Amino acid sequence: MAKSSKHLWLETPLLYSTHLSELLGASVHLKLENLQPSYSFKYRGISLFIQRKWEELGDDVHFAIASGGNAGLAAACAAKRFGLRCTVFIPEGVSPSTLALLKQEKAEIVVHGKVFAEASKAAIEFAESNPNAVAVHPYNDPIVWEGHGSMIKEIEGQLGKKPDAIFCSVGGGGLLGGVLGGCQIVGWDDVPIVAVETIGSDCFYHSMSLNRGRFNSTTKVLPPGVDLVHDSQNDVYMAHFSKFDSMASGSLGASQPAEVILKRALDWRGGVKSISVPDAISMESLVQFADNQKLLVELSCATTLVPAYHKPLFDKLVPAKSPGAERTVVFIVCGGFKISLPEAEEYQRLLENEPKGPGVSWSIKYDDGTLFMFPK
Repeated sequence: MAKSSKHLWLETPLLYSTHLSELLGASVHLKLENLQPSYSFKYRGISLFIQRKWEELGDDVHFAIASGGNAGLAAACAAKRFGLRCTVFIPEGVSPSTLALLKQEKAEIVVHGKVFAEASKAAIEFAESNPNAVAVHPYNDPIVWEGHGSMIKEIEGQLGKKPDAIFCSVGGGGLLGGVLGGCQIVGWDDVPIVAVETIGSDCFYHSMSLNRGRFNSTTKVLPPGVDLVHDSQNDVYMAHFSKFDSMASGSLGASQPAEVILKRALDWRGGVKSISVPDAISMESLVQFADNQKLLVELSCATTLVPAYHKPLFDKLVPAKSPGAERTVVFIVCGGFKISLPEAEEYQRLLENEPKGPGVSWSIKYDDGTLFMFPK
């Protein structure tokens, strides 16, 4: 076995968007993680985990990962680069296109359970019963966060200044963990982070609300079917989802956030603002992004971009420090392969049935427990 000191991920472009900058009255930059070999940011952290474990355990190591798609593809791509075995445990209902991509990367596939939690349990049991196997957690591991954090060092060099805010999607918190860790390394621990997810798969939003004097920290009332969990080691309360009601749940639908990342977000000096948006506004952003940036991303990634297309929401999230002051922001285009032209066209058709006209508004679940509303 020859060790490799070079990481597998690509340094992705940081694209200045003239269109979005003019729309928002700010300097808007897009970190294009959709250009990674597995089409998403997940390749950074998961490839680093696989590389480290290969160097530690040798060529016989066999990786097992549970995934709705993107994490599994990242693991399969990285394992293939080193000639290693990788088994992806995936819930029932996976699309033929997802299976085809995984097989193309030489993954061994086990379809198990109806939800991610059941597939995850099977992956862990497989790893525990096989002496050569190692379980790869798709978002809750320090090595994974370290790999994801590499994008912040790149942004520092590409942007050449500290941004006024960084926007990212959030599910279980793997990407957010990377952003926070990377910002800490480059001295950006005072930079505000905006974490965006969809209503119906918003375990992070509800978990943030339960802690540190936030709006739900006393009553701790959660939606039906969502359980309250307490992690004593980090002293945080979490919302545990057993089912999801969002079209983006295939990527954003973590049962609960990583405990350590939730605590870091609550402690973050620059503040982490958590918002939750309807599927329809994410679909709208996906269609608009494809139209004006000529890039097609999956729904979970388009969720990050919602504030980029709605100035009232953006202004609330990143208020100008003084009238006319320049704001520089970064949107992490996290990517994802679960999108196609027919799906984008279907989203556009669904949007045609959305209510419109005077008095019709988008309703966003804001960080303080209120609904922020603005015209469609």
